[in-house]
Amino acid sequence: MGFALLILLGAALLMLPFAVHPGAHVGPLDALFTATSAVCVTGLVVVDTGDTFSLFGQAVIAILIQIGGLGVASIGMGLALVAGRRISLKGRSLVREALNVESLEGMVRLVRAILLVTLICEVAGAVLSFPRLPAITCRCRRCG
Repeated sequence: MGFALLILLGAALLMLPFAVHPGAHVGPLDALFTATSAVCVTGLVVVDTGDTFSLFGQAVIAILIQIGGLGVASIGMGLALVAGRRISLKGRSLVREALNVESLEGMVRLVRAILLVTLICEVAGAVLSFPRLPAITCRCRRCG
């Protein structure tokens, strides 16, 4: 249910006028396919992401990929932990099933470790890519 709601929300956001470049159009089916592909982390696209979607649209897609990759349950538990809320037994059980772990023991530590390692790897990748950014030139139709 969480994935379905996330996909529908993502598709709705991708259909907003400011989610696409001026002159570009994304229909409901294309937005739904793009959101589904992002959440399921398949990498399939029906429109060129850089040419079609604005920075906002690309950010929506990136967030959908992030949530889909880490899992809705892990993200939910991580947000609850950041907010200082206690995780109920039902919540721990849901995450246990989503992560395919046998025991409820150490579930909060596991989710913290997953989110921390993900953050460290992504920050390291971003920092290591910064020296190359000035050498990269845009080759999309919009920039020429």
